[in-house]
Amino acid sequence: MDQIRHIRELYYEQGITNISQIAEITNLNRKTVTKYIDMEDFSSPPPEPASDQERESKLNPYKPIIDSWLIADKKAPRKQRHTAKRVYRRLKNEVEGFDCSYRLVASYVSLKKKELIRQKKDDGYIPLEHHPGEGQADFGKADFKENGFYHEGKYLVVSYPHSNGGYLQLNYGENMECLLEGLVAIFEHVGGVPTEIWFDNTRTIVTDIIKGGGRKVTERFQRFASHYRFRPVFMNPESGWEKGNVENKVGYLRRNELVPVPEFKSLTEFNKELLFACDRDMEREHYEHDDLFISDLFRDDKAAFLPLPEAAFDTAAYITARTNKYGQIKLADGRHTYSVSPTYSECEVNVKLTSMTVTIMDSHMKEIVTHKRLYGDYKQTSMDWLPYLKYIARKPRSLRNSGIYDMMPQSMQLFMDSCENSERGRILKVLSELTDRTGFDSALRTVNEAIAMNSTDPDSLKSLYNRLYSDVPVLPPLDDIQTIPDGKIIPFNTIDLKKMDAALKKGGAMNG
Repeated sequence: MDQIRHIRELYYEQGITNISQIAEITNLNRKTVTKYIDMEDFSSPPPEPASDQERESKLNPYKPIIDSWLIADKKAPRKQRHTAKRVYRRLKNEVEGFDCSYRLVASYVSLKKKELIRQKKDDGYIPLEHHPGEGQADFGKADFKENGFYHEGKYLVVSYPHSNGGYLQLNYGENMECLLEGLVAIFEHVGGVPTEIWFDNTRTIVTDIIKGGGRKVTERFQRFASHYRFRPVFMNPESGWEKGNVENKVGYLRRNELVPVPEFKSLTEFNKELLFACDRDMEREHYEHDDLFISDLFRDDKAAFLPLPEAAFDTAAYITARTNKYGQIKLADGRHTYSVSPTYSECEVNVKLTSMTVTIMDSHMKEIVTHKRLYGDYKQTSMDWLPYLKYIARKPRSLRNSGIYDMMPQSMQLFMDSCENSERGRILKVLSELTDRTGFDSALRTVNEAIAMNSTDPDSLKSLYNRLYSDVPVLPPLDDIQTIPDGKIIPFNTIDLKKMDAALKKGGAMNG
């Protein structure tokens, strides 16, 4: 009955409606979990689980070894724990004289794992009481399309267990900048800060779990928590049920606010819309109070919130980086490359990181270039070509040896090879001007058009660009050439201009 009560507590009280998640927590199969969630009559006790026979078991001498392996598994990743088959194989290979059947081993391993789960439950499952003003935070996964580009994104959820209210903010990833910016946006929208916020032991925040329950957290997060005066609370490892409210809210908000896959032009504007959508979502009945809306209870939360600080907190990260010989820096363990400028090759630069941008600055913190921040565990490059084109336009003869030529797209390399040496400087200057107007992609498209038309001079580039990107209306052809009146032929001697003046009825030289 303890296990049945635990199943129903997870589903009905903690709001974990995912059957697979409950099955994983309780180490039971989905059918068993579903059976006891749906059970309505508890007047007769369920059958007792099968136990070992009373007689002496052949496995008894080996049970302490099995127990030690399974207890050690509590500290191992879930996917690297012993199965019954692995226990059986190890006993056969490592224990001299072992001659028990696999079925006997599997039966004992199953019972022992359930016993360890019950012990864990008795130690860690404590009825939780949530006071007004408390919050919980977690990330979920959700894809989205911004300006037609597909992103495998993450979203931050902050829930308030007392009222069951919650808010989300969509992000490109799950780094410290995403966390802090999302929290600040939610704090400012609701007009206050939770007195305490519960977190997982994510590496974004926690650098080490100290024996006895303590945590070492990053210096930036310590400053952030001190600035807003909330108390961070960290869950026990592998104890997601302790913050079951936000776990449930992550799924609820994804299903209700992020389905179908959202499409928008600006992530910043969409996140503002999400905050107001969450306001509207609170105008529904609370799952435990039929006579109260979530918004009613959320007023209690807001009354208990800490006030917003007067000074804003700078959520950006500031680091230094060294450029390579091409004037580029590499971040994310070398996976992401950002251009700076050829004039800043092999030197130290300052870098400002937000969730959306990477701003590179000189030693005086003056901006050199700003990039959209890259995300993903694969190699990517963000290039701002304007500084490179301006630089090489002043030294066109060094194009081949500058390294800039090797970074150019293949079609642009082909175009530069086909140009006259005397024209190369002017062409590079035109390309930098076009890039400055509408970006490098438009300059590259103009180059591709020039290649198709075998045009390799600067004036042709400008003309092609104007045809592609200028709003010049194309005049339609005349419908009927017959409507044009015939011109009057006036015979005259070019030496005698008086006859021309008389024919045109003009005043001759006086009109000159």
